[in-house]
Amino acid sequence: MCESTNNTHLLVYPIEGSGHIIPLLDLTHLLLRRGLTITIIISPSNLPLLDPLISSYPSSLHKLVFPDTAHRPSSHPLIAKVIATQQLFDPIVRWFESHPSPPVAIVSDFFLGWTNELASHLGIKRVVFSPSGALGSSIFHMLWQKQPEINALNSDGHESFFLSLPEIPNSPGFPWWQLSPLWRSFKKGDPDSESFRKGMLANMNSWGIVYNTFEDLEGVYIDHMKKQIGHDRVWAVGPLLPDEHGQVVTIGRGGSSAVPPDELLLWLDKKPDDSVVYICFESRGTLNENEMSALTGTLELSNVDFILCVKASDSGFIPSGFVDRVGGRGFIVKGWAPQLVILRHRAVGSFVTHCGWNSTMEGVVAGVMMLTWPQGADQYANEKLLVDQLGVGKRVCEGGPESVPDSVELAQLLAESLSCDRPERVKIKELSQSANEAVKEGTSARDLDMFNKQLSEL
Repeated sequence: MCESTNNTHLLVYPIEGSGHIIPLLDLTHLLLRRGLTITIIISPSNLPLLDPLISSYPSSLHKLVFPDTAHRPSSHPLIAKVIATQQLFDPIVRWFESHPSPPVAIVSDFFLGWTNELASHLGIKRVVFSPSGALGSSIFHMLWQKQPEINALNSDGHESFFLSLPEIPNSPGFPWWQLSPLWRSFKKGDPDSESFRKGMLANMNSWGIVYNTFEDLEGVYIDHMKKQIGHDRVWAVGPLLPDEHGQVVTIGRGGSSAVPPDELLLWLDKKPDDSVVYICFESRGTLNENEMSALTGTLELSNVDFILCVKASDSGFIPSGFVDRVGGRGFIVKGWAPQLVILRHRAVGSFVTHCGWNSTMEGVVAGVMMLTWPQGADQYANEKLLVDQLGVGKRVCEGGPESVPDSVELAQLLAESLSCDRPERVKIKELSQSANEAVKEGTSARDLDMFNKQLSEL
């Protein structure tokens, strides 16, 4: 795709959290390549994430730095964070009014629903960026839209109560404990809860929605959201991942690796094709002591080579002597790992994942079988998509409050997941090809060009 120049100015507003900011920066990169001028609202702590883009587009990318906003106690930490961002309403207005060429639209994270009102005040368009897939966000919107009715169905709050959502294609259903903790933390009459719900509902009144997904993956849910929002300004532009921009960008994507990437790659280079299981619960995922014990017990029982990535704060749960007992079969990363580099390496054949949407997309593009261990948020919906609908994954553990996998069964599944004739592996290779075609010349490239065109027409 050749770069174009259209001088359209866009304001981009991510929310804190790597799972949200990283894909929105990937979208920003694609729009900069198409000639847009972009100002991004960012906190001082996240400034380093902009360095690669600023060095590549010094005249097109500008930063609007606001100090971290003060949080007050709320029913959920994320709700507190979102409410705190509303303190920037007036400072953004002042910046906008003093700018010689202000933006024509704001693209903001779907948790920042209040920016719909901000855009209206400024007389510009607001576009929702969804870091969740179309299925996950369909469910999330339905929960907020029908909050009173759904709560009335389970007025006693039984954790085992099963909620079916027949309004959504394929009628997904979930036991109560699998529903978003953020949604379950809602307190009727609480100002912060009510404000957050108002923002979630405002998303559906925005000018448009951008999804990090593609038609072959979620076409039925993309169409569903177009019907829900009442127009066709719903663009599926994913997978939003580095591709042609070099391994250096890929390695540094999202932060510095906790281990030297060369050391990790040297270890992988010595392994046969499709012989390594990669295990990671992403930046905010965590395992308790019982879960870690079951997982490490599995890895000791199995004969597979593996990379185990754990949060630095969770590394104390790794049993004493585990590293010595697994020897050269295992590589442990305590902290941030260059996940894209790992997944795309020829030696990696399967991926034990919490089913966060970024990890889901990265696993799909890499073409590795996914072994699902969801823990919250939209992850149970993503698991249904991967396992039940697409047939590219297998359940490992449902991640319930007291649930741990059986070590013997899981050890067998890890070994089987590396077998080239497993149907899930065949299907994920096909889906990987569809994903790559979508962003190069297919539906995602088409939607991104259309999004760019409609912004330019503003």
